[in-house]
This record gives sequence, C-alpha cells and structure tokens, in this order.
Amino acid sequence: MYRKNEEIELEITDLGAEGEGIGRTGAFLWFVRDALPGDWIRASVMKVKKNYGYARLQEVLSPGADRVAAPCPVARACGGCTLQALSYGAQLVFKEKKVRENLRRIGGFSPELLDRVLRPVIGMEEPFRYRNKAQFPVGSGKDGKPVAGFYAGHTHSIIPCGDCLLGVAENREILDTVLHWMEEARVAPYREEDGSGAVRHVLTRKGFSSGEIMVCLVTSGEKIRPAALESLAQRLMALPGVVTVVQNLNPDRTNVILGRETRILAGPGVITDTIGGVSFEISAQSFYQVNPVQTEKLYGKALEYAGLTGSETVWDLYCGIGTISLFLARGAKQVRGVEIVPQAIDDARRNAERNGIGNAEFFVGKAEEVLPEQYGKTGEAADVIVVDPPRKGCDSRCLETMLAMAPERIVYVSCDSATLARDLKILTGDGRYELKAAQPVDMFPMTAHVETVCLLSQRKPDTTIEVDLDISELEVSSAETKATYEEIKSYVLKKFGLKVSNLYIAQVKRECGIVERINYNLPKTEGNRVPQCPEDKRKGRHL
Repeated sequence: MYRKNEEIELEITDLGAEGEGIGRTGAFLWFVRDALPGDWIRASVMKVKKNYGYARLQEVLSPGADRVAAPCPVARACGGCTLQALSYGAQLVFKEKKVRENLRRIGGFSPELLDRVLRPVIGMEEPFRYRNKAQFPVGSGKDGKPVAGFYAGHTHSIIPCGDCLLGVAENREILDTVLHWMEEARVAPYREEDGSGAVRHVLTRKGFSSGEIMVCLVTSGEKIRPAALESLAQRLMALPGVVTVVQNLNPDRTNVILGRETRILAGPGVITDTIGGVSFEISAQSFYQVNPVQTEKLYGKALEYAGLTGSETVWDLYCGIGTISLFLARGAKQVRGVEIVPQAIDDARRNAERNGIGNAEFFVGKAEEVLPEQYGKTGEAADVIVVDPPRKGCDSRCLETMLAMAPERIVYVSCDSATLARDLKILTGDGRYELKAAQPVDMFPMTAHVETVCLLSQRKPDTTIEVDLDISELEVSSAETKATYEEIKSYVLKKFGLKVSNLYIAQVKRECGIVERINYNLPKTEGNRVPQCPEDKRKGRHL
C-alpha cells in the first residue's frame, strides 16, 4: 500500500471530469491535478483509497504532445484555469468526449445514436479575454498592503493577480486604482478570521457590445467615510469605459460574495449589453452569461432547435433575466419564463419592455412548482419547453410536468453534461421523446466546463397508411377471439352481482357447446362429486 508523501512515477493517459490527469501504477489508478495526457510525471502521494489515490504533481519528466506553456504566470497556483497548459484543440477534443461519455454512460444512449446526433463542439477563435464579469477578493499581502487576486484552489488564500487573462484588460487599471485608494484613505481589507476590515471584493462587469463597465465595491458592515467613497467613485469614473460605480453591502460572515443592499455611488447603477439584437440592462446582481460571444452561439442554437413559426406557446424554465426568453419571443406567439430569484424576474420584465416585447410573461418561483401550478390552472399545452437549469439539473417534479404537458419539442440547455444525461434518460425513458441533436459549446475555455444544448422531439412514425381489415381474414387462434375467465368473472359480477368460479364458468361453457379440453375438472378419484353451478348463477350464461 502506498504511503502519504511517497513519490511515484507514471504516465498520464486520460483526463477526469474536472480536468485532472489520470494514470496508473500497475492496476492502481491515480488522479493528478495539472498533469495532462501523454505526460510522464513524478508525483507525491496525497491520499490513498482501496483501488485509487490522489497525488500532487512534482515534475513533468517528459511532456505530452498537447502540453503548451501556460501564458498566465499564476495559472497553476490560482487553479481557475485547470487546462491552460493543454492546447486549445486538445481542450475541445476533451470536452466533446466528456459530453459523449456522459450521454453514453449515464444517459444510456447508444454509440450509434450519438454518432448521428452529437455535433462537433463549437469553440472560440480567441479563447482568452472572454469573461465579461470578474470577482476579485481583497486581502492583505505579506507586507501588510492590500492585494487583490483569486483564491488558490480549495483555500481562501489569495493569489495576487491584477490581470486575469480570461477577464477584460481594463480590470488591471481598475484594481490598481482601488488598491491605491485603500492605502491612501486607510481603508482596511476584510479579514475572514475576525470579520474586521471593510473591503471584501471588487466586482467588475463589461458590456461587450456597448463597452460600458461597472465597478462594484463589496464592503462589510464597517463604515467607510462618505468623502472617501466619493473620491474613489470619481477616480474610477475617469477610467476608460467606466460608466457607473456602486457599493454592495455584505455585513454577514459568509462565503456569499454579494449582500442584499446595493448603493449607487456614480452613474446609473446599471450597464447595457446586446446579444443577438436583444438589449439587456445588467445590475451588479443580475445573472448574465459571462461569455457573450459564445452565448450568442449557444442561444442561437437553442432558437434553431425550438423550430418556431410564430404560432407556438413556449415555456422557458430557469429563465434568469430573460436572455433566452427574449430570444424566443421574437419567433413565438407567447413565451412564459420562470425564475426563482425575484430581482432576476424584475430585470426580465424591464428587459422585455426595453426591447418592446409584449408577448413574454414572467413568473417568480421554483420551476418545479410554478409549471405544475400554471398547468393545473389553465391546462394550456406548451408547444415548446426550454430549460436552462443550474448544475444540479431539473427537479423530478419539473420533469414529470414537462412530460405531462407533452410539448412537441424540448430544448435542454445544460452547464453540466452529467446531470443533463441523467435528465435526458428520464425524458426519453418511455419512448415518447427521442434525442435528435446534441451541440456542445465551449463557454469556458481553459477550464473543464462545457455547455450543451439538446433537442428532444416527440417520437412519431415517418409515414402512416390506412388499412381495412376483415376479422374473418385474420389468422388468429380460438383463444384470441374469446373472453378470458377473469373477464367473464368481472362481467358477471358487474352485470348480475354474482361471483362465479372457474369451475362454474367451465360447466356453463360446456353446456353451451364450448368444449375446452377433454376431462376438464373431472374428479381425481371415483365416487367424488363435482359441485354443479347453481341455477341462480346460470342466468349470467348469456355472455
């Protein structure tokens, strides 16, 4: 058995679901983060189970063919970009394989079907600088000065990083401005250990189409002088692209980044962005896809799969601020969106009004509760149902109601192909729906995550014919043309209120000339009497 900190050497042959390297020493399986297929590595043992273990990469003795130099200097320490050292082409191959294997293994779909319906993953031409949102935790460096960056994997230790290569280039100057202001104004960073200090996070959002930038300073309950906040807002508003500065108050001792209250320090408090011709107003707390370039491709594919002609009623479940709903509304008769977050629904309604869309209605609540409730009230059928659930997938009640509503098509947008496969297995389980298309979209280059949009359609025959049948021409056995004993019992009980046994039925059938078999129900010994069907029960003989 292997011991902790023992060094091992092995070849990495595959990647796990989260992008960790997989290799073997003999029959023993190892998971090694930051190791890539083709690498021959030296690693130290961290944890050992019965048949597998975890090890820490110490040295790449011989790199695999797809290993590249990671452009970010803190990529491994930060842990946010688990695949940055893997060539982008190999990343796309990994993600398509991940979707395929989950659909096969968890969903139970055959390789032959997946060969027909699974499309090549849609990647990015430029897989960096794609994120329109960044959240930088703020803390103290070794020298006591404030720093901002990202938490190291599975810790709350901040790795200083002012310029994440996945985020927009403007973040660097924004962070420098905030950190210099903290030093000058003597505003302390938040300390998780005791809850002291003021500044917890710096959050930025950028509208890729508008160029507008929002800066949100997330602070604790510790007060900051109004004059100091005004000074910061003025400095930030002078930076290129910044149109609004807000302060979010989060006094709770929690890992949740944003609190309930947001105050506007400068500008309108929102930014705007446009995707596919639909304009969106985005606040600090709005849910909005972080990769707008790929979002347009993803939602465009969802719209294609919906197959709208202008006469359909569409339900959009887990609709957020209405991004998919408003895409669909332009091609549908009516769209109804459901989202559990009240503020998101407020944003959705404003976005509908902003775009002059009057055929979109939004409901606050859990999809698994609102959908059955509305269906129960109106009984109105849905022609198309679109779902875009969180990573945990759809609630079972939601899936049951979707099947009960029997839409022509179901479009499933997923951020986790494992729960996607689980839900598709349920939706196609009774044969009413079939998987027609599955399109992976790389929304998060340099990471192991992949989005997938799938089309399910009601299973219908390709063609139908009309046939006239004459029962006399059919080759059926005598048993197939007669009522069964149980059917006769049920009929007599219902018609006459009498219970009859198999024996009595056989006797009456014999009297009617229906001889079923020789020696039916004869006594096994001589002299025994066979009970005869009473006269009062014989009146049910005319069946």
